[in-house]
Amino acid sequence: MSEPRQILVTSALPYANGSIHLGHMLEYIQTDMWVRFQKLRGNQCIYVCADDAHGSAIMLRAEKEGITPEQLIANVQAEHSSDFADFLVDFDNFHSTHSEENRELSGLIYARLRDAGHIATRSVTQYFDPEKGMFLADRFIKGTCPKCAAEDQYGDNCEKCGATYAPTELKNPKSAISGATPVLRDSQHFFFKLPDFQAMLQQWTRSGTLQDAVANKLAEWLDSGLQEWDISRDAPYFGFEIPGEPGKYFYVWLDAPIGYMASFKNLCARRPELDFDAFWNEGSKAELYHFIGKDIVNFHALFWPAMLEGAGFRKPSAVNVHGYLTVNGAKMSKSRGTFIKARTYLDHLQPEYLRYYYAAKLGRGVDDLDLNLEDFVQKVNSDLVGKVVNIASRCAGFIHKGNEGVMVAGDAAPELTEAFLAAAPSIADAYEGRDFGRAMREIMALADRANAWIADKAPWSLAKQEGKQDEVQAICAQGINLFRQLVIFLKPVLPVLAADAEAFLNVAPLTWNDHLSRLENHQLNPFKALMSRIEPAKVEAMVAASKEDLLASEATAPAGNGELAKDPLSAEIEFDTFAAVDLRVALIVKAEAVPGADKLLQLTLDIGDERRNVFSGIKSAYPDPSQLEGRLTMMVANLKPRKMRFGVSEGMVMAAGPGGEEIYLLSPDSGAKPGQRIK
Repeated sequence: MSEPRQILVTSALPYANGSIHLGHMLEYIQTDMWVRFQKLRGNQCIYVCADDAHGSAIMLRAEKEGITPEQLIANVQAEHSSDFADFLVDFDNFHSTHSEENRELSGLIYARLRDAGHIATRSVTQYFDPEKGMFLADRFIKGTCPKCAAEDQYGDNCEKCGATYAPTELKNPKSAISGATPVLRDSQHFFFKLPDFQAMLQQWTRSGTLQDAVANKLAEWLDSGLQEWDISRDAPYFGFEIPGEPGKYFYVWLDAPIGYMASFKNLCARRPELDFDAFWNEGSKAELYHFIGKDIVNFHALFWPAMLEGAGFRKPSAVNVHGYLTVNGAKMSKSRGTFIKARTYLDHLQPEYLRYYYAAKLGRGVDDLDLNLEDFVQKVNSDLVGKVVNIASRCAGFIHKGNEGVMVAGDAAPELTEAFLAAAPSIADAYEGRDFGRAMREIMALADRANAWIADKAPWSLAKQEGKQDEVQAICAQGINLFRQLVIFLKPVLPVLAADAEAFLNVAPLTWNDHLSRLENHQLNPFKALMSRIEPAKVEAMVAASKEDLLASEATAPAGNGELAKDPLSAEIEFDTFAAVDLRVALIVKAEAVPGADKLLQLTLDIGDERRNVFSGIKSAYPDPSQLEGRLTMMVANLKPRKMRFGVSEGMVMAAGPGGEEIYLLSPDSGAKPGQRIK
């Protein structure tokens, strides 16, 4: 038997500026399954992560909410931690990049790079917001595209024509933060000399540490020549000040990956058996794996290994890259209700349903994964309930009724026992290679064979025949042993199902090597339902709730919903577009709270020749809805009806205000009548 491996695993750090959604969960579930597999095999596998807690966006959001950045990131970390735990993602440590460990390690790595000659300084000309008193990153500048004249485009690329350009090339630039016209100013910046590591990166990226598609993509950057990387930002900025450089801060992407090291160091302080240097020093025999999305490959496979090399630390054993999540074949959409937050999912469905579906669809490559909600229901119900759990539910009753819950000795199907044992190495190889889809297919093929064998033996028919009780017990004991094998193989994906099965089987927590043994003359505990089918209505309710979240947030949130407000001067539309909006005077006939909705009121509106039903997210401002009855307001009458969890909304009422209690329904001047068009 080989010695247990020492493995450190990380997932990309979630940004502490918003909620976790199902696209994010694809990565954390994938990583967690791989880590659980390693632990099941007896390896020392440590899984660390942290919130990415620095940057201008966090500073500005905290300011908008009237709290400190520290309070904001604490609030978000509590939310993230709860979501991960409820999705059964079992971190050994979930930390924050805004920590003393990260401050010390970032300073150390910077100092080593500087002392080795890998840091350069030079003056940079940037846009500066004179009202906000800060330099503007590209995404905080809006203006007219210099190529196609499309308006309201970001400072580095045009979403309409795809052109890339410098922010200084934008026409009519505006600050996306204040709306002010920015001015150009010079500032001293610090650069990491990435070209110093060109040769090392060309070798490392082709050393098997990356999937071929990722290495090929990186070769495009390497072949065109690497550029120095700007690692500094000017005050005001929420992050770590560069040692010895007052008013200069590390760019968030400098200290974010160092957060992996910091989270592990924080864990080492609490677990004396872990040695930080043994995992991170050059020449370490431990393994280091990063799981990331394909959108951040350049940071993890160019900048990060170069920083580690230059600072005298070890480089990753591999960077495992995955694609994006689509839902029903399309990009996640708030309007369709397919932009689903982790908590919204958990409010309606069990986490293991999604864990299994992701596992069944995940391969080794960087292809996008589609969550088809109809297929999701069918596959989970068919595979987990109809195949795996079905074996135990078929067999347990006969053992309890016919032999007081004791499994008899013997092997009623040696060929099946051998097939399950023979499949284990291939399943393990698939797990190791992150080819979860292949592992699930092979496991379900075994489940099909077990079910077919049980159906062929038909213990329910034999149980009615005189003298067949021993045969019934032998068949059902074999069925339970096959079920136990399947549970072992599925345990990295379905830890709760495994724990419930262990309780039924009356065994200690199962390990991978337990698949080599059988239960004989063994007492079972009473069988309880291990998993229920997904009800399609619950999926529909989840989608409807996602639409409700969007509607309520649009109606109640400040501009940008806590993010950066768009510049109202640049959000221009054509006159014909505005003229197509049918604004009507509406009489509020009835107003009432919506049971089960925190933010919605249901309004019955009279618009002259008909009545409309409208849901509006204004409950926080009108806790007594009856006070609205009899009032005139204005509504968009030609808005396409939207089906929601609570009914169909047939328009939108007009309101203004910063949100919360300060929302004000717009009212026409006196003398207006229901149904009148507003021109």
